[in-house]
Amino acid sequence: MSTEDRAKAAVQDAKGKGQEVVGAVTDDSKTENAGKAEQLAAKVRNGIEDAKDGITDAAHKVAAKVHDGIEHAKDELKK
Repeated sequence: MSTEDRAKAAVQDAKGKGQEVVGAVTDDSKTENAGKAEQLAAKVRNGIEDAKDGITDAAHKVAAKVHDGIEHAKDELKK
């Protein structure tokens, strides 16, 4: 997980929320929709980070299983 990317997503989301509010208050649908788009982009960025985290966790689990298997095989060969 990239803390930097998570922080960028949080900033992007906050910017989008602010933009949406300004657009709603000023009755400017273009600004309001741009804010919604910023928030959606932030959600996508967080989703990508979640996927990267999941892949990293799975890779660590596989590596641990491989390591355990190798150690078990070594033990068996010593018998």
